[in-house]
Amino acid sequence: MKNLSKAIGYIAISFVVLLLVGLTVFGQKDIPVEKLKVKYATGASTFMPLMGMQVHYRSEGNKDDTLPLILIHGTSSSLHTWDSLVNLLVNSTHKRIIRLDLPAFGLTGPNPENKYTAAYYSLFLDSFLNQLHINRCILAGNSLGGAIAWQYTVAHPNKVSQLILIDAAGYPIKNEKGSLGFKIASMPIINNLLLVITPKSLVRKSLETVFYNHDLITEAIVTRYHEMLLSEGNRRAALSLFQNRVSPDANLIKTITAPTLIVWGDQDQLISVEDAYLFQKDLKNNSVVILKNVGHIPMEEAPNSVAKAITDFLK
Repeated sequence: MKNLSKAIGYIAISFVVLLLVGLTVFGQKDIPVEKLKVKYATGASTFMPLMGMQVHYRSEGNKDDTLPLILIHGTSSSLHTWDSLVNLLVNSTHKRIIRLDLPAFGLTGPNPENKYTAAYYSLFLDSFLNQLHINRCILAGNSLGGAIAWQYTVAHPNKVSQLILIDAAGYPIKNEKGSLGFKIASMPIINNLLLVITPKSLVRKSLETVFYNHDLITEAIVTRYHEMLLSEGNRRAALSLFQNRVSPDANLIKTITAPTLIVWGDQDQLISVEDAYLFQKDLKNNSVVILKNVGHIPMEEAPNSVAKAITDFLK
């Protein structure tokens, strides 16, 4: 019995030692958001005081447009995911285009209440649009942003004239491969290590499941995703979002009447292209564009194709 106790003691001590070594070698501290603003905010960036946060957003294109296009990014992303697409749409649509960093992500960071439910994001988006005096808009979202977009449309049907869903969340997860980072974030106890150990290699590995064409995963893109994740409070906020994630009621999709464009990468490993056809079946007024050899974030991987699809839809 004594030998067993000693063995357990040695194992516990060894685990603690390994953990301390891991924290020393691989641990990363949060990066102050003010430091990241110098690198990632531009002359087009504005910080709006809202609901206890400084919400980072950009308004570009035609300032006189009264029906702006609002772009909402996905999980662990930021408004930078739309960079290439915005440059194309500003010229092809002559619209006002507004994109923002959601609470828990980018330079906006965590919200004071640590709430990241569907109801919270819908309230946040409505407050954001009201602050900008936008009564009606065209709403587009990717992944989590797509789910927020269609749920907002359900809650405020008179405020959304057209809806654009890009590899959007909405239906129960099936047998998708999934991102390594997402999988770890969903594992109890182990996921808490992500608060202090978030290696750049993990971010790269996660992006390899998001992009179909790995040649497009540049060092600059990996660095951007990694540093945004390390931004003050973002890791804890993202973990809270994962731990309290509730699948939306997909039946509500059937109530949407706004004309909807569905864009999907046929090689999406996070949300199967099968979901594009589920949206097509449930939405009353829609058109579908499936992009060949494209993954989960078409606006980064195939911005020209996405820009053409959106421009044709808006016409």
